[in-house]
Amino acid sequence: MTISMPALLSQLLLGLVNGSFYAILSLGLAVIFGLLNVINFAHGALFMMGAIVTWMAMNYFEVNYWVMLIAAPLLVGLFGVLIERLLLRWIYKLDHLYGLLLTLGLTLLIEGAFRSVYGVSGLSYDTPELLTGASDMGFMMLPNYRAWVVVASLVICFATWFVIEKTRLGAYLRAGTENPRLVEAFGVNVPLMITLTYAFGCALAAFAGVLAAPVIQVSPLMGQNLIIVVFAVVVIGGMGSIMGAILTGLGLGVIEGLTKVFYPEASSTVVFVIMAIVLLIRPAGLFGKEK
Repeated sequence: MTISMPALLSQLLLGLVNGSFYAILSLGLAVIFGLLNVINFAHGALFMMGAIVTWMAMNYFEVNYWVMLIAAPLLVGLFGVLIERLLLRWIYKLDHLYGLLLTLGLTLLIEGAFRSVYGVSGLSYDTPELLTGASDMGFMMLPNYRAWVVVASLVICFATWFVIEKTRLGAYLRAGTENPRLVEAFGVNVPLMITLTYAFGCALAAFAGVLAAPVIQVSPLMGQNLIIVVFAVVVIGGMGSIMGAILTGLGLGVIEGLTKVFYPEASSTVVFVIMAIVLLIRPAGLFGKEK
């Protein structure tokens, strides 16, 4: 099979777009697990909430897309505050399985509620006028909105990494999960910090949902298939590794895109094959810390 260079490069760019979604979603999961030690299976439902809340605001109240790009993550982040305060705070000292089962139950409740109202068919979601059209890359016409997705995702991902890994706030966050009493002795409100951390992880999922909505069909079930792949990305990168989540998400998106060129039948499973190989060689993940 002969593949032309333009076709290969165009598939690489499309893979980078998918990788941007993987990166920002897996980043939210990594933040929550790395700082709260909770496996947040509700991440896919929160991703869906960001998209549908934006769809509702734009169709029922004629709210601008750019406003919802900020408002939707804030609203879903507030919902995350309720989840953490009312439910998650009681299971932090229990086995990871309890957090997984609790957030899985939340996922079913959230998806069921939206499905009862909107059904399972896709909802139309227009690209914002400023980002319509495409740019000539020489080898392909790149839709402006997809280019925006890549840029916005990269900016948010690396800004999050910088705050957590390179600032005093990030140092407090990391220390608060390892030795909360010591951090509280410095006057830091650790319970509030933990709540806001979970809310931020939820907001990242919602932000990804707003970005994804013009690219994929908006549906109450839109997060189901994606979250399985994102969990695999987090495992490959290393549970709790911020940079691992970002780089692995981008890299696997590109690999998935290339697989669609050379062996399309394997494109839906290549991520899981890589996960199995990585776990055999390095159980902690590519960027995870061996215990």
